Formats: sequence, C-alpha cells, structure tokens
Amino acid sequence: MSSYPEERRRSPRLHLQVPMFIRGTDSYGEDFLDLSKTLDISAGGAFLASSRSIQANGLLSLTIPAPAPSSAGMIPAAMAPIQARVRRLQAAGDMTLVGVEFLKPLD
Repeated sequence: MSSYPEERRRSPRLHLQVPMFIRGTDSYGEDFLDLSKTLDISAGGAFLASSRSIQANGLLSLTIPAPAPSSAGMIPAAMAPIQARVRRLQAAGDMTLVGVEFLKPLD
C-alpha cells in the first residue's frame, strides 16, 4: 500500500536515466527540440529534467537517441517518437522537472 493516497500509477517506475530528445512548445509559445534525460520512467509515463520552461498541459514528442545503424544488422532501427502530455511541472533551480503521461503506454 502506498503512503501517498494520490498515487495512481498503473505501472511501476524505474529510476533510470535515459537520454531523450524532447520536441514541443515552450511556455513562451516557441517550438523547440532539446536533449534531456529521464529521472524515472514507466510504461505509462516519465519524469524528465529539462533546461527549458515547458508549456503546461502541452503535447511533447519524445525520442530516444539510437546508435548509428550497424552493417551487421545486430542493432535495431530507431524507435518511433513517443507522444506524451505534460501532467506536472516543477521548478528545480535552473531546471524544470516535467512529469509526462504517454498517450499510448509502452509495450
């Protein structure tokens, strides 16, 4: 049982730092593409650290950088972008912590 009654997660979180490109609209209405990283991730969403002021309730496109294709074919092709909605914003010094919910849960 969670000690936080507001906790509504359907999937367990993994405290895992994964680099991610974030594409979206910032709080000033400007389109952007930045490299960020996750602080934790689950099948249903992620918590990201960004140097950008993100638009509340906005849509983001998240892409995990992939290594260059291998001629041996051992490395899979790049993953399609993950569409997500901003659900939480929190200032942390010069960073913004961004909680997102994936529009389609990860498999």
